[in-house]
Amino acid sequence: MSEIEIRDDRAAGRLEAIAGGEVVGHIEYFVLESPARALVPVHTLVEPAHEGKGIAGSLARELYGIAARESIVVAPLCPYVVKWAERHPDEAPAADPALLRAAMEWLRAHPGRF
Repeated sequence: MSEIEIRDDRAAGRLEAIAGGEVVGHIEYFVLESPARALVPVHTLVEPAHEGKGIAGSLARELYGIAARESIVVAPLCPYVVKWAERHPDEAPAADPALLRAAMEWLRAHPGRF
């Protein structure tokens, strides 16, 4: 994989992978505030020309790294991040089911957001 930079655009709810000055992949997420603060990834996308280079995994790893540095959890709704977390339980602690339900409720209450 070529060098990529990962940038967190919290205001836009995007964790972006940058290569050669362009965004080649991203995770869209939101910050859940209640019942506990959590990062909630909803969608992961890697541009077709950059698939198979480990970019999605690097984004997922960094999302969990950000959460760990902020002492919060990740409540994944994105199918890719869910699978990544299952394969990396040492890096991706499981979210409480109640937190996942709250994240789903938030998503249903904001249908145009993602």
